[in-house]
Formats: sequence, C-alpha cells, structure tokens
Amino acid sequence: MKKLLTFLMFIFITGCQITETISLNPDGSGTIEVVAIRDENSYMQLSGVKYNDEERFKDTTFVFNEFITKYAENFSKLPLSEKVIFNKYKDVKVYIKESSFEKEFKSTFIQDFNKAESIADLYKTEDYASDLQHNYALSAEDHYFNISYYFDGTLFKRMVKITNHEELKRKQNEVEEFKKQTGGFKLVHSITLNYNFPRKIKSVSYEKAVVSPDKKSVHLVLPILDYLQNPEIGNLEVVLD
Repeated sequence: MKKLLTFLMFIFITGCQITETISLNPDGSGTIEVVAIRDENSYMQLSGVKYNDEERFKDTTFVFNEFITKYAENFSKLPLSEKVIFNKYKDVKVYIKESSFEKEFKSTFIQDFNKAESIADLYKTEDYASDLQHNYALSAEDHYFNISYYFDGTLFKRMVKITNHEELKRKQNEVEEFKKQTGGFKLVHSITLNYNFPRKIKSVSYEKAVVSPDKKSVHLVLPILDYLQNPEIGNLEVVLD
C-alpha cells in the first residue's frame, strides 16, 4: 500500500511558512492561494552537514487538469466517487520552485472558484497528481483530515474534519517525538490564514484573529506543529455585517 509524505508533514520536517489567502467577491466567487516557503534557517538546523551538499532543482508549472488528460486511462478506471474528488482540482494551478543552488523552495497553489463550496483541499494537490500518474488508490493515502469552505454572503466558514482518528493519533505521536528531538532548535513552522471579504466583519470565532482597520480582512497565525496535532484549531467562522 502506498504511503505518500503529505504536504503538511513535509513542511513540519523541513521548516516552513504557509500562507493561505482567500479573496471573496460579493457574488460568492473568488480566489484562493496557498503558498509554502521553506525556511532556510530552520531547514539548515534540521539537515545539519547535509545542507550544503543538497542538489535539487525543479521549476515547473501545471494545471491539475493536465494530469487528468495525460493519465486519462488511469482516470477512467476510477470509481465515480473518486472522479468527483479529482474533478474538484481540475482548475487548480500549481507553481513549484526547488533550487538548492539559489536556496529557494516554494510551492504555490491557486484556484479561482464560483462558490466557496467548490474550493479544493489544496494541500493535497501534489499527492493527488501523483495518484493519477502512478494509478494509486485514494484509499492508500495517509491524509487524516479534510478542509472545506462555506460562504453564503454573510457567513464564512473554514471547516476542518477529522477523517481518520487512528492516523491522527499516529501523527500526534510523530509530532510529539519531533518536538522532543528539536526542542533546542529555533524553528519556523507557521500557517497564516488571510481572508478578504466584500463587506465589513461583524464577528470572528477565533479570539486571536486580527481584524484589519477597515474591518474587511482577517488575519490568523497558527503554529503548524499544533495544527498537525489538532487540525480542528484551523476551524474558523466569520460573520459579516
């Protein structure tokens, strides 16, 4: 059975800053962008002497639908339920830059949407592209939570649902062990949520969230290690005037 190193788990072992930005229009449409940048100081501490010997280069851009087309034979064999999942990603744009020479490691995922409910869980994009390429079953994934969104013009929700409690427990133990091993390091592991709305914000469910002076944006920073151990801290509700 295949086990992919999920996007968020890769981030926790390399040291990274993630920024998730959503900009919503009055009609409910909008754009979501997830950007992950490797923090070089953190990664240098984690990799030690191997840091300077690293040799990697990748500079690629693709739209997820290109994988559906290229691996149409694999896609055609999927059950309808999995085709629905993959089709949710078809318009996602991916930009990946990995350069050990320039010390730049950055992944960007962008999706335009007509309604918030159609937003894909962008953190799984690369895993799912690999699934299509190698004809892997989604049942073999080690993802343990899903992220979805809702917006009706007044109420916005970022919803995190645990889908595999056994896998969650395993990840909690892995993160706890990682924390013990790296307790003396000064690592950067953060996920920042930035949401921009067409009207003023009336209330936000998370007390640590920061509302902009014009009350049309909200900003929240979460420690990734805490997020991996308890993904539901990423739940958020915003009510507009």
